[in-house]
Amino acid sequence: MNARGPLAGVRIVELQAIGPVPYCGMLLADMGAEILLVEPPQAREARMPVPMEKDPLWRGRSRLALDLKDPAAIERLLSILEKADILLEGFRPGVMERLGLGPDVCLKRSPKLVYGRMTGWGQTGSLSRTAGHDPNYTSLVGVIHSLGHADRPPTPPLNLVGDFAGGSLFLAMGVLAALTHARAGGAGQVVDAAIVDGAASLMTMIYSMRANGLWSDQRGTNMMDGSCPFGCAYETADGHYMMTCCIEPPFYAEMLKGLGLDPASLPKQYDRSRWPELHDRFAAVFRTRTRDEWTKVFELTDACVTPVLDMGEAMQHPQNTERSVFIDGLPAAAPRFEATPTGHAPKAPMPADLLRRWGVD
Repeated sequence: MNARGPLAGVRIVELQAIGPVPYCGMLLADMGAEILLVEPPQAREARMPVPMEKDPLWRGRSRLALDLKDPAAIERLLSILEKADILLEGFRPGVMERLGLGPDVCLKRSPKLVYGRMTGWGQTGSLSRTAGHDPNYTSLVGVIHSLGHADRPPTPPLNLVGDFAGGSLFLAMGVLAALTHARAGGAGQVVDAAIVDGAASLMTMIYSMRANGLWSDQRGTNMMDGSCPFGCAYETADGHYMMTCCIEPPFYAEMLKGLGLDPASLPKQYDRSRWPELHDRFAAVFRTRTRDEWTKVFELTDACVTPVLDMGEAMQHPQNTERSVFIDGLPAAAPRFEATPTGHAPKAPMPADLLRRWGVD
């Protein structure tokens, strides 16, 4: 078992789910937690797109099949939870209660248990028991509307903002905070992690800017939504792109220097009324060279101009290879710890061996 990482010795029971729960489990396993994955005897209709055996999101788990519609299996799981620190579940509200595994039952059997619940809408609210996916949740809290160009439909940012940033990371943070509380002498508790909560929290700075008159509800007119002429991507002579984000005047001056443009011949940087003109000037210059040529111009400068790489190219970029951002074709474990190094969780033991170590027959 992975004895490395700051979570070595932490015991987690994860009920098989999709989306944010598996990624949360992967993060915790990479940090050294021991995870027992409880899965149904038959595959569910709702499943991850990549088979479990090939999907790194499931690494580091011992897998135990239990039919949670069987009262004997429920009792079996409750006996396991008595030896666990954290439970992770991603069912719709009310499902765990109907199974006989609600928080009241589990915390009565294990008062120090951290009961981590992951949903899209949350445990409460009129939509809480309806289906949804990442862009449904993020569209309802203002994220999706804020992304993209003014003359096109908004574009969902993969499932990064909802499932993984607003879901998995907030669930991981929540259960670890609750575990710290329990180990300091407090009681176990429920952690209600919802994608709408997490995604809305991620928008705090944007909502603050809006409240202070610095952000418009009109998509494609703001500083960081891809429409600002010094905060967007430009096509190069070979059909690739360069990304600019030189918001601060010193960095903006560095970009103009690299482009060979005289500031005196251009509109003022923050004159929004002339941003279209500024955008056209920059676009015309970027189209005169290839992406690699522009990369050589701007690398190791403070211009905040970088090439837009696809995933294959990203794995070969010097910055990423020097830091080992990718290992064996996959992103490396993150974050990094000095005293308790982490890594991709290794193959887990058989569930019987893991449970014996936990003290479960």
